[in-house]
Amino acid sequence: MEWTEKYRPQHLNDLVGNTQVLQQMITWARSWTPRSRPLLLYGRPGTGKTSSAHALARDMAWDLIEMNASDQRTKAVLERVAGTSAVTASLSGARQKLILLDEVDNLHGSADRGGARALLEIIPRSRQPIILIANTLQDVPAELRATCEPLLFRAIQGRSILPRLKYICTEEKVRCSEAALREIADRAGGDVRAAVTMLHAAAVGKSSITEEDIHSSPKDERSTIFDLVGGVFRGRPDRDLLRLAQNSGEAPDAIVQWLEGSIRHLHDRRSMVQAYRCIARADRYLGRTLRRQYYTLWRYVQALALIGMSGAAGRKGIHTRISPPSRWQHLGSSRRQRAVRGALLHRLSFTLHIPEQILREEYITLLTHLVERTPGTYVTTLGLDTDELTFFLHDRGRAAAIMKEVQEAIKEKDRSAPPAIKRQNQGPVQQTTLF
Repeated sequence: MEWTEKYRPQHLNDLVGNTQVLQQMITWARSWTPRSRPLLLYGRPGTGKTSSAHALARDMAWDLIEMNASDQRTKAVLERVAGTSAVTASLSGARQKLILLDEVDNLHGSADRGGARALLEIIPRSRQPIILIANTLQDVPAELRATCEPLLFRAIQGRSILPRLKYICTEEKVRCSEAALREIADRAGGDVRAAVTMLHAAAVGKSSITEEDIHSSPKDERSTIFDLVGGVFRGRPDRDLLRLAQNSGEAPDAIVQWLEGSIRHLHDRRSMVQAYRCIARADRYLGRTLRRQYYTLWRYVQALALIGMSGAAGRKGIHTRISPPSRWQHLGSSRRQRAVRGALLHRLSFTLHIPEQILREEYITLLTHLVERTPGTYVTTLGLDTDELTFFLHDRGRAAAIMKEVQEAIKEKDRSAPPAIKRQNQGPVQQTTLF
């Protein structure tokens, strides 16, 4: 068995670092009510996000319902698994069920179509606590972020990892020098899982571990594009930058675009000119690679972009948040609009018994004018959400305000309804009938 699984923390007290965040999780769990906001745990891999959620469920004697990025997370699947679990009691007799959704920053693409929207519908009516987990907060859909309580898991300091490594060595009856353990803790870069993996790799077939064994064992390195861009601006050695690029798993064209988007953080015009010159040369080699299918040239793309940008940055660091390239944001927005339009036309076509092509070519303009005149009526009649209403109004702020007014009107109507009707409304949520 892998040591990372064998020595996975079973209780919150077993976790290393992030003491304040763990205390916030305990407070949230003990005071949880159906009105409590879900937790959104985010931070780099190996900092204990998933382990803390499992440990919390175990400490609170809650059942655990988990879905991650390897599962198909369409709207229908989320409604069936997470939605049903969120509004029903536990069969095992546990007081609560913890709904855990891992890697929600990967909730995109055709396999997850409608997944984010389904979560937004599940959360307000959930009778069970929900925890979402992500590596990068910015990659979580904005509307989903707004409904959650974000908690940042920071990288673990080497001196905090050291006692955990000593404990594992004692349990496995492996002798390891203090210097070797310190070397592992430092090389892990704040990633406890990476530290345990390195220790396991060094200990295979041995009863004692020295510093030489650590240097010869492979490091479980997982670097992100943020580590890479930050290293470029801090002027890390060329060899380290190329290694970070390889470990990040990003394609050279993506790295070039990230670096191009970061040029605006340079301090003076001369540095910007130098950086653009290097990026332009890297892009030229990238074009030759794609045109000739000669991928050996990719090494020149990375070298020109990384080392050139590093020289232009002059080791002055970056003092603001690193953001994805602006062109990606525009492409993502356009792709999202097309997805919303396609899903809406498909639903209306089925409901109105009109082919999608005819609906798009002959009726969509008329329907847009009708929605613009009385948007609240059509939100209720057509069952529109914020994205679909924005498609008709072309104004997200106005769409959000109208959706809020409609929801307040529905709540007011429920409050003024007779008790018998209220009891009926507390039953299972039914599918909306459009017409």
